[in-house]
Amino acid sequence: MHSATTLAEPSRPTVADFHRVNRGGGLFSESISQWLGAVFALVGQRLGLRPTALTIANLLLGLAASVTVVALAGPVAAGDVPAWVVGLVALVGWQVAYALDCADGQLARVTKQNNPAGARVDVLCDVAAQIALVTALGATAVAQRPATPTWLIAVFAGTWMVNLVTSVMQAGPNAASMVTSTSLPVRLVKLVRDYGAVIFVAGLVLAFAPALTVWLIVAFTIVNGGFLLASIAFSARASLR
Repeated sequence: MHSATTLAEPSRPTVADFHRVNRGGGLFSESISQWLGAVFALVGQRLGLRPTALTIANLLLGLAASVTVVALAGPVAAGDVPAWVVGLVALVGWQVAYALDCADGQLARVTKQNNPAGARVDVLCDVAAQIALVTALGATAVAQRPATPTWLIAVFAGTWMVNLVTSVMQAGPNAASMVTSTSLPVRLVKLVRDYGAVIFVAGLVLAFAPALTVWLIVAFTIVNGGFLLASIAFSARASLR
């Protein structure tokens, strides 16, 4: 005789389940990038992909968008290629790549595939993709304004990585935030360091006002450099308590 009792099949994760385990990133990232990442994570789970597959896809797409911007920076400045075409490639490519970067962690956490090797690959791919993005913005600035100081590009490239370094540090057991408030005004101010918002603005500038890229670089350098100094002061003060 067959038993009338049947085991219920385990429920399959939903987009909301993946988004629930996101690691934040700011108002823009949580409202848009992390939700798109949750969709990618769900698709990856349905296809049986490992989180690292999404990480590599993020890297390849981000590199492709940045290389396109670098290759066409000269023709855009000369008026041979419409800026909006290149800007659209950058805007979409960088945003989808970032969503994939959000997705790999969500997929790992929901499917219990977290491991140190995967985390290292994720960080290394982030570094590579952001180096390419910084190169793209620097190439555009120089193509549009050949007199752009070399030192400005160098400082911009160095301070750009402050976001990535502090994000990695925030994942550790000794993480601390300088501003703990989650009020809407504070979150709006923090958009200047929200990676999703930053690359969205960068894509818009490349598409509609590439000549302003050098001023975008100046703004990012001031914001990231200021945050680095503030972080040093905050951490130093905490260490002396």
